[in-house]
Amino acid sequence: MKIAVTTASGHLGSSIINRLKATIGKENTIGIARTPDKAKHLGVEIRKGDYNSKADFISALEGIDAVLLVSGMDHPDNRIQQHRHVIEAAQANGVQKIVYTSIYGAEEGNAFSPIVASNRQTEADIRQSGLKWAIGRNGIYIEPDLEYIDTYIAEGGIINCAAEGKCGYTSRDELAYAYFKLLTEDSLQGGTYNLFGETITQQQLAEAINRHYNTNLAFKNISVDEYIANRQDALGDFLGTVIGGIYEGIRTGKFDGRSDFEKVASRSHKTLDEMIGDYRLVV
Repeated sequence: MKIAVTTASGHLGSSIINRLKATIGKENTIGIARTPDKAKHLGVEIRKGDYNSKADFISALEGIDAVLLVSGMDHPDNRIQQHRHVIEAAQANGVQKIVYTSIYGAEEGNAFSPIVASNRQTEADIRQSGLKWAIGRNGIYIEPDLEYIDTYIAEGGIINCAAEGKCGYTSRDELAYAYFKLLTEDSLQGGTYNLFGETITQQQLAEAINRHYNTNLAFKNISVDEYIANRQDALGDFLGTVIGGIYEGIRTGKFDGRSDFEKVASRSHKTLDEMIGDYRLVV
């Protein structure tokens, strides 16, 4: 069984490829990347695939049994058609199964919602494709917060607009395990699964970081408008608005829900402390 993974050079794509290499073998694992040279270090066959080119994916998915479609990072208006290029190429090549990395969150009500809504449209396109399928809805990655610790220290704490809202965090390694299961376990076909660990507040996140890094961080809440403006100044209008919308969603309970990780993985999701410990071992 040959399995292809899109955006192979990205953090999540490469984590999933490494998991597949260790389980089904490098000869059965294919990476697809817009710039193949950026994924050569993964040690598997890398094929060219730009989400804007259906022709790329017609070639890239030749001889593939299952494909993992990693959600693109473009503007929501563009992503639906980009994902359709992969779905249509999979149909044309007789790919048996498609698995999609979607995201947990609210389809309306905050600045992140357009991203979520575009993912929901891709979910609908996959369900209607005639292919076997499974969909994961990812929680928020823990890694960006850990990569940002020096900035948190410099700023005097974790500062955002999440208030007392809870969020289900996950890690790329935990997601890689879950998507390996979704790609290879027939019993999970036709399901949509929320993938994250126990939901926590930003103050609980700060306390966990303090335990592992001997820091003295605290959480400071600010208004939604102030936080979005802050992120726009730092990251530009599009990405700043998206990040601001995520924390607005946390504030209003849109990331506090039920996880299906244990059903998918046949084990509990790692705890926050375990994820931070794992991260420290490899960084």
